[in-house]
Order: sequence, then structure tokens, then C-alpha cells
Amino acid sequence: MATRKSTRPPAPHVADSHEVIRVHGARVNNLKDLSIEIPKRRLTVFTGVSGSGKSSLVFDTIAAESQRLINETYSAFVQGFMPTLARPEVDVLEGLTTAIIVDQQRMGADPRSTVGTATDANAMLRILFSRLGKPHIGPPSAYAFNVPSVRASGAITVERGAQKAVKATFKRTGGMCPRCEGRGTVSDLDLAELFDDSLSLAEGAITVPGYKGGGWNSRLYSESGFFDPDKPIRKYTKRELHDFLHREPTRMKIAGINMTYEGLIPRIQKSMLSKDKEGMQPHIREFVERAVTFTTCPECDGTRLSEGARASKIKRISIADACAMQISDLAAWVRGLKEPSVAPLLTALQQTLESFVEIGLGYLALDRPSGTLSGGEAQRVKMIRHLGSSLTDVTYVFDEPTAGLHPHDIQRMNDLLLRLRDKGNTVLVVEHKPEVIEIADHVVDLGPGAGTGGGTVCFEGTVEGLRAGGTITGRHFDDRASLKETVRTPTGKLSIRGATTHNLRDVDVDIPLGVLAVVTGVAGSGKSSLVHGSIPAGEGVVSVDQGAIRGSRRSNPATYTGLLDPIRKAFAKANDVKPALFSANSEGACPTCNGAGVIYTDLAMMAGVATTCEECEGKRFQASVLEYHLGGRDISEVLAMSVTEAEEFFGAGEAATPAAHRILERLADVGLGYLSLGQPLTTLSGGERQRLKLATHMADKGGVYVLDEPTNGLHLADVEQLLGLLDRLVDSGKSVIVVEHHQAVMAHADWIIDLGPGAGHDGGRVVFEGTPADLVAAGSTLTGEHLAAYVGA
Repeated sequence: MATRKSTRPPAPHVADSHEVIRVHGARVNNLKDLSIEIPKRRLTVFTGVSGSGKSSLVFDTIAAESQRLINETYSAFVQGFMPTLARPEVDVLEGLTTAIIVDQQRMGADPRSTVGTATDANAMLRILFSRLGKPHIGPPSAYAFNVPSVRASGAITVERGAQKAVKATFKRTGGMCPRCEGRGTVSDLDLAELFDDSLSLAEGAITVPGYKGGGWNSRLYSESGFFDPDKPIRKYTKRELHDFLHREPTRMKIAGINMTYEGLIPRIQKSMLSKDKEGMQPHIREFVERAVTFTTCPECDGTRLSEGARASKIKRISIADACAMQISDLAAWVRGLKEPSVAPLLTALQQTLESFVEIGLGYLALDRPSGTLSGGEAQRVKMIRHLGSSLTDVTYVFDEPTAGLHPHDIQRMNDLLLRLRDKGNTVLVVEHKPEVIEIADHVVDLGPGAGTGGGTVCFEGTVEGLRAGGTITGRHFDDRASLKETVRTPTGKLSIRGATTHNLRDVDVDIPLGVLAVVTGVAGSGKSSLVHGSIPAGEGVVSVDQGAIRGSRRSNPATYTGLLDPIRKAFAKANDVKPALFSANSEGACPTCNGAGVIYTDLAMMAGVATTCEECEGKRFQASVLEYHLGGRDISEVLAMSVTEAEEFFGAGEAATPAAHRILERLADVGLGYLSLGQPLTTLSGGERQRLKLATHMADKGGVYVLDEPTNGLHLADVEQLLGLLDRLVDSGKSVIVVEHHQAVMAHADWIIDLGPGAGHDGGRVVFEGTPADLVAAGSTLTGEHLAAYVGA
């Protein structure tokens, strides 16, 4: 009898059932007990207004827990050397895979960190030159500007039974320039900024902050006995001038007290120049910027390399020449090297360099300091190592990968994201640009508002579903700004002549004043070089760049903007006490948590734990301070207010404080009305931090505002509000110059300056200047083509 075969498909393997990343009960930052399932091996885009909770979900919950779990697989000994990560506040997180975070954090600003050292390109070039360079000078370290040359000889005592002295000599050949120590620049102090040589010490000749007014710093010199305090410095003998400026530390009695006397220059170098400039008080930072001058190292001509490293060449090209080349040109040079003995190395180097070109960074050079890269450029450099990776089934997490990209370059970035997905990876992208949202397999829209008004899932599904949905993102998805019918008439012009910074080619251009002027062009075309390199940031010019805000977990919008000062004074006046009582960093701080509001417990190799302080219940102040009120509220209640609430509170009634109200109005103007005054700066998103800087700088007495991509991190709905703010600035008599790629800002401009036509040495020229309507009508540049498509012309 014939047997019938079953046609039923085999039951799915249990290993194939883990097809989603499941998040249940997430409460990180402003997330409101959020639960969601994210499909694996798909491209998921997270969108929503700025501050809606996108980064809290993707970076601070999913990616953070993945990294923490991977760290826990190492031994306790190894974990002791790794950063401690706390478990995110979430009930269940299932289906996680290894997360690779590609964010916009600026790369290390160490002076010896370059694009080449931040990738593998520099290391491979060093090996290449150590094998093929003529004359041969040594191993790869001989071509490294991070490695100094060392020679040593002596006796080493080895304890093996009886002690024996072993003679040894040690030699290492490095490529570091001995003069600048691999930095490429040498620093010097401008003596005219340190003292006025026409005055005597008694007359206050020293002009360094903290050395005026008869304090100990100035008495150290005037009462040292080395020179006559009434004698002008320009009349000092050589010996006196040496003692005043360079004398080594000397213990002596000054004004009856045992002190250490030291020359003014080494003393300032130790007390000011060795510290992080960003952490200094503003008046000291200004002094340091004035007094310290940086010049190209005369010995290595800025290449950072020793003479030997510069002399060794392959086909008449030294490693310094190779690193100074535009990467697209360097890739072509490497392709021309045919040497079987190093064939695998040449293949790997070529792939790395071509990845730069493919990702749109072919205009960079390997010797470009990594600290000078924009956030978007830094993110794309970090992508380089992942493009050729053989890894699959990992989760790639991107933070606005199109930041700093011209519309022309966005398609290229989209192709890279899809390539990573097609290799079998889960790609999670936080993004606002419709061009990126359109390629998503799955969209998660968070909101509905920002801060406490966000933290929930408003929509999840397909792009078509988002368009049809009623969320803020869905409603604004197809928004298009139209060209202005009439443009403003300039009130003057800012003339730039012969600009040659970086790749600019002797550019002459007039930027109109009294209008909204937009400088645009593909990434690397020379926009920032023109605006920041040719418009001096000084009297009358307010520059708001994308640099990170330095601050500890104690810093918040109230301290950063200076808002807390008028608030403290208002509380002090109303209660007839000292203002210092109302500072969580001073007399009013809770003694248990020192004003932090939380107790941080370090658990060595395990993740540290932050617990709310039981003494002050997280309010940061002593109980006695909270008994003082202003308008019926104590200081902790005021810091818990949102900007919008506080604007109303300090605007009228008993608590009316005009100085505080003005700052709060500016914060609301830039769209930060939802932020609470005491929210730590470390919890703000990139877009929020930039707008906080803009609100702070709006108080500066400047006639020209220079903004660097202010739409970065802004939701589609917020761009309209930003355009209104820019209009108000111009209508109040200011001149606004914006470096921008967003077509809505271009369409809204009164005047456009387009740089190009390409990037690097293919750019650096003005390819168009005129009104947006003229640019669209001409359609002669890449920007013109994309703007025409955007406005539907």
C-alpha cells in the first residue's frame, strides 16, 4: 500500500522565533512606561519633535542595555577597566543583539588626533612606508608622529637567586618632530598681553587676571626683593627681566611668610595654560585666547614628523605628502602602486580610502585634526570601519546620519543604510529628514509633544500609514516652504576679498547685511571656511556653532543661561537673606548629597547606582532654605517649572523679575518652552543644546548673527518656528548669515551664496549668488536643481 507524504511545511525552528526587539515598561528620562516591538533585520526610523524621547528609547535604553550586557560577559577583572554602565529603567528588554553606536559625538580634540589616526589608514600607511620607503629609516613607528625617538643605556638589576647587573642599551626610532612634539604647531605667549612695560609693578604693570589690585599674586613680585617695585619694566636689566619672567621656583620669605617665588611665564603656564580652556571662567578664557599664539612649527613645517620620516619616499612621495593629499587623490595614488610583496596591505588600504570617497568624505585629508570635524563628518568617519565589516545580525544605531549633508549627498547615505540592512543587520535611525524616513521598513513616531509632553508612541507602522496618520510628523511630512514673493533690500554689505582658508580659491564675495543670507553647497565645498574663516568673530559678530556644551551633571538651563542669578537675587531680596543660600553648589546645598539631589554609589567593577537623596528628597537644598518663598513657591519648585510656566510666573505679580523674564522669553522663542529649568544639561539632545546656545547668544549686543546649521536636530514642525525666529531677528535690525542645507531655509532666504561645484579641491568657488527665485530659475547648480524639485518648480 502506498504511503502518502505530508505536504505541511516543517514547523519553524525555535531559534527563528526571536524576530523582534521587545521593550516593555521603559521609563528612561521622559519615556512614559513605553512598550514597543521593533522588527529585526529591518531599517526602522524613529521620529518625533525634538525632546520627544527618541534618543532616550534608542540610545539610552536599547543600545545602553546591549552594551551593558556585553560588558558583563567579561571577567570581573576586565570589567574593572571598563566604564560602568547602569541598567536602564525598563521592565523587560528581549531580543537584543550586539549594538554598534554611530553617533555625532565630536571625536577627541587631542592635538595629535587626526582623521588618519582615528581610522586605520594612518597605521597602514606607516607599514607601507616602512617596507617600501627609500631610504629605509626603520619600523612603522619611525613614521609615527605620536612616537618620540628614545635612546637609553645603563644597568638593569635582575633578581634571580643572586642579584646580577645586566648592561643594556635601548633604542627606539620614532617619527615625532622633536620641536613641536607631534602637534604641528608651537605655542608662544604674547608678552604685551602679560604686562605693560611702561609701568612699574607698584603701578599695576601685570595685566594678567588675578594679578591686579594688590593681591598675593602681585605682591609675590613687587615684594620679592629681586627688583625695584617703582621702576618701569622696560628699564629692567637682563638679569631682572629673567628673574621676573623665567626664574625657576625658589623658596623664600616674602612679606614675612614662607612662599615659593617663580617667574611669571612658568607660573601662568601651570595655573592657566595647562587647564582645559572650556572649563575656565569667561574672563580667564578670553585672556588665554588673547595671550597664547599658535604658529606652524618651523622645523617640520606643520607635518608633525621628524626629518628622517619626511626624507623617506615612495615614488617621490613622503608619508607627510601622502597624509596632506585629498583622500580621493591618495586613493588614486595607492591604486598605482604595484608591489606583490605588500599586495594584501595595498588592497586593505585602498578599500579604506575608497570607503571615505564612497561615504562622501573624499575631500578630507588624513592629516586633518579630528577635533575640527563637524558632528556629521565625525559620524561618517566612524562609519568607515563598518562599511566593509563581515558582521551580520548586529544592531547599528545612527543619530541623524544626514546631519551636515547637502540634499545631493542624502541619497548616497540612504544607500549605505540599506546596504547595512541587506547584510542581515538591524538598523535603527533617529532622523527628521523626510528623504530618510521614506526608505524605512518601519517607522516609530514618538510624542505627541516634547519633554513631559512626550515619551509615548504616537504611531508605528509603514511610511504610508504615517502620512495618513494624524500625528505631528504625519501632518508635516509633505510640508514644503515656498519661495518668497518679495525679498528684503540689503542695508549694506560685508565684503570678503581673496579668501583662501582651507580649500577656498581666492574667493571674492559680498554678503548683504540687514537680510537673511544663506550660504550653501555640498559637504566640503568651503561654506564653514568662508563664513567662520573670513568673518572675524569679534565686535558686532555673534557666532553660534555646533560645538558641544561643556558641563557637569550639575549644569542645567538655569545655570548655563545665567537665569539663576536674577532668580537667586529675587529670592534673597524677598526674604532678606544672602543669595548664596539659593545655590545648590554653595551655602544652601543639602549636606548629604552636596546639592546633587542624588547619591552616586560606585560599585567598582559593577555598574554604579544613582539613588535619590533621602535627606532632601531630590530637591538639592537644605530644608531651612525651602522655608523661604517667592510668590508662594520655594526655590526647588521654581527649578522644577518648565520654561513656559516660569515665564508666566516671573512675568507678573509678586514674583515679577524682568531680568529673569527676558531670558525665559528667549528660551521660549527658540522652542525650548517645555524644558524644566533644573534639567541636567547631560540629558539634553543635540538640537536642544544648540538652541540653548542660540537663546543665550541672543542677548549679545551683536549686529551680525552667524548660525551654523540651526535646523540640525529640528523636527519638520519646528523648522517653521525657527524661520519665524530668524525673521524676527532680521526685522529687529540684525543681519543673519546662515550656513545651511535645509531647503526650507534656502527657500525662505533673501539672498543665497552657493559654493562648489564639488567638495575639497573641486569646490572652494562661488557658483551662484542671488535670490532663491533666480537660483531655481537658473537651475545651473546642484543646489538649484534640488531646491527647484523641493518647491515644485
